[in-house]
Amino acid sequence: MADVKSTDPDAVPHASPAAAGGDAFIEQPVAYDAILLAGFGGPEGQDDVIPFLRNVTRGRGIPDERLEEVAHHYRHFGGVSPINGQNRALKAALEAELAARSIDLPVYWGNRNWAPLLEDAVAEAAGNGDTTLLAFATSAYSSFSSCRQYREDFSRVLDGSPYDGVVTIDKIRPFYDHPGFVQTFVEGVHDAVAGFLADGLAPESVHVLFSTHSIPTADADRSGPRDVEWGEGGAYAAQHEAVAAWVMDRVTQLLPSAASVAWELVYQSRSGPPSQPWLEPDVCDVIGELQDRGRQAVIVVPVGFMSDHMEVLWDLDTEAKDAAEQAGLRFVRTPTPGVSPAFVAGIVDLIQERLEGRPAADRAHVTSVGGSFDICRPGCCENVRAGFKPAAAGIAP
Repeated sequence: MADVKSTDPDAVPHASPAAAGGDAFIEQPVAYDAILLAGFGGPEGQDDVIPFLRNVTRGRGIPDERLEEVAHHYRHFGGVSPINGQNRALKAALEAELAARSIDLPVYWGNRNWAPLLEDAVAEAAGNGDTTLLAFATSAYSSFSSCRQYREDFSRVLDGSPYDGVVTIDKIRPFYDHPGFVQTFVEGVHDAVAGFLADGLAPESVHVLFSTHSIPTADADRSGPRDVEWGEGGAYAAQHEAVAAWVMDRVTQLLPSAASVAWELVYQSRSGPPSQPWLEPDVCDVIGELQDRGRQAVIVVPVGFMSDHMEVLWDLDTEAKDAAEQAGLRFVRTPTPGVSPAFVAGIVDLIQERLEGRPAADRAHVTSVGGSFDICRPGCCENVRAGFKPAAAGIAP
């Protein structure tokens, strides 16, 4: 694997002092040529479903008959994941916001698992002479799958390609607590709580569940920089807990009666074998217990998700909603950021951080939990099952 894949200083053999253990932020301007919108990807027809799932699970040896067990989620929606359409809308919104701020940068879009692929986006950019790319990945938090894997994919796409040593790709920091990202959750919880209280429900009878994608506990425990004591669940759990707490605090400031509304962090979309520990509790399991705890209504907040893709539409709008109906609970699922003006403006704020070399102290955030760096520290979010790949873009060697 080649040594240089990124303009981030710790992607080269001689890492910066920051990469060796200090706060790893790039605090000097970088003249980027373009923005790379890096997505997960999703099928756009019934014939795409199994090939897409093969891409997602490549290297794991999972037979098609097992993949078909997951495929029914997509089959239910005609084999079409909404995620590509949502990324098309986000790309257009980003282009409009960049233009409104007179930032002359084109936006390319590439996915990890389905067309348009990252390889296609890089080839298109390089063909247009755009070789210094700043990537926005459509995952907000720190973990292998939501941050580090994107960095490794950038390295994989460049390694041994015609663009090796020509194109560089840097990644925008995890944005889990950026004001533009969290604003939608504040508004959603406020409106849902206010609606239930206006209907005569007591605050103590309403329960808020902040839901995010479960991941293997081994991956969660290794999420975030290794020189920080995160506690159980690593940076991944700590960041979600911090955002949820901040959202509820903000809602209480706006709606004091919400102070008596209980909340907790839950997980969804588990896909590993039963023998492998994953983060718990499951959203549907908790919903099933709420009536016995004196609750009459549940508000589910997709705090781990950027848009209404399959895990939201199926696992929350279908399965969690059904669980609430079976438990005799009223149910509201709050919105995801999507292409809300605050979120799109927040993404461009994140872009401007890197264009300006904005100091870490001047960067917008609403929590103090940390773990949001331009450059990963050694061992950050390592997947011990996949192995350590030190030359990946923006990862310290």
